[in-house]
Amino acid sequence: MDLIDDELTLLETLVQLQGARLLEAGCGAAQLAHALLQRHPDAELVGLEVDERQLAKNLLAPAERLRFERAGAQEIPFADARFDGALMLKSLHHVPLPLMDRALAELARVLRPGGWLYVSEPVYAGPFNELVRLYNDEGEVRAAAQAALDRALASGAWQPLAERRFALPRRFASFDEFEQRSMRPTFADHGITDEMVERVRALFLPHLGPDGARFEQPMHVRVLRKVG
Repeated sequence: MDLIDDELTLLETLVQLQGARLLEAGCGAAQLAHALLQRHPDAELVGLEVDERQLAKNLLAPAERLRFERAGAQEIPFADARFDGALMLKSLHHVPLPLMDRALAELARVLRPGGWLYVSEPVYAGPFNELVRLYNDEGEVRAAAQAALDRALASGAWQPLAERRFALPRRFASFDEFEQRSMRPTFADHGITDEMVERVRALFLPHLGPDGARFEQPMHVRVLRKVG
């Protein structure tokens, strides 16, 4: 499995970004969005985010051709056929289970006929997943995300455009960094206890070397095209 540090490079091989009007649902810190707009100065992007703390940070760092809105994928505040392409980067499995189908229908609604949807989801496997599932077991929601994509394709509203698997490097200088970034994110409360921290620490430390801890997180990309 290829190790890809820059997912934007993969995205560029699969879809057309030049001059595109783009939407990212669940944009988080919008790191890929910023990089995309730097490489493609004729593109524009709207980022949707429901985490108020992260959204506030995004609004403090405005960028040309990039705007942010507080909204979830299940209720997108834009007119039909507004966008050429849409992104969901590790965000579909965060949509509430009963709303996943609605979210994909909303994304189809705001895309023009022939528009594309790029969905990148973590695979429930590997040493990094073994760590994370101790405090945040996403087995059910990740499977549900893939099932929702299958239903979307079966509905006839979408066609499969591309599918790729790759590994995303995850690096942490120390356990403290891992705890802050992965166990205590702003967008979720995992109910972290002292006992849980010690259990995760015990599994993390064997991976820690002089240059920190390095993991490879397997990823699954599916690109859908809206039927026009």
